[in-house]
Amino acid sequence: MEHIISWQLAGHLASVLTMVAYLLKDILWLRLLTILSCFAGIAFNYFVPATPLWTVMYWNVLFAIINIVQIAIIIKERADVHFSEEEKELHDTLFKNFAPFEFMKLMRVGKWLEAKQGETLATEKKALDNVMLIYNGMVGVEQDGKEVAKLRDGNFIGEVSFITEGMASATVRALMPTRYIAWPKASIKALLARNPSMRFAMQALLSTDLSKKLMRRAPSFHGKIDLDAILKTDKPEGK
Repeated sequence: MEHIISWQLAGHLASVLTMVAYLLKDILWLRLLTILSCFAGIAFNYFVPATPLWTVMYWNVLFAIINIVQIAIIIKERADVHFSEEEKELHDTLFKNFAPFEFMKLMRVGKWLEAKQGETLATEKKALDNVMLIYNGMVGVEQDGKEVAKLRDGNFIGEVSFITEGMASATVRALMPTRYIAWPKASIKALLARNPSMRFAMQALLSTDLSKKLMRRAPSFHGKIDLDAILKTDKPEGK
């Protein structure tokens, strides 16, 4: 009896490991716990029933093999990550919630650019093809021809139009030579759609950046953007 009870614990362990795996953001740890859950499930289905449940065990073995292969791919991807000094600084600060290989994927679809003083990066009520991040420099944000804010290192440009899939909410002009990263909207959306953990991390990053901007800007500017509406990002494609 005690023998059966001890093996029944393997069944509970399999469920607990699966539950914990679903709570994890790091895909590597999620897959590792899933493999352990499969092994616990195999032990339970072999020892506890009157006869081993071979069909269930075969499926658990298959799931474990799939996750082992995926782990090998993830480890290889992470081993191939090499950051420049600028990329390392960004990953250690703004993008610390991204796994290194996720951040590298993000950087691969972006492009480093330089804006001259006076250059316009976004025009109010016009389409904006990129989401931008200021690495070094300063830009002015204008609405209705009036400057409402200044953005510096670490601030995003075009995050409102990216989240709402609308036009630029303001005109943005470089106030000094500014180095920045530009991500094409189509490319970054496709990347985030393939990587749910990256999508959640990016949503949190953009939401935090936007909230800080709204807190700093003039009261007259606050009323022009509905923050709750902006942050409702999970809408069907094509709408």
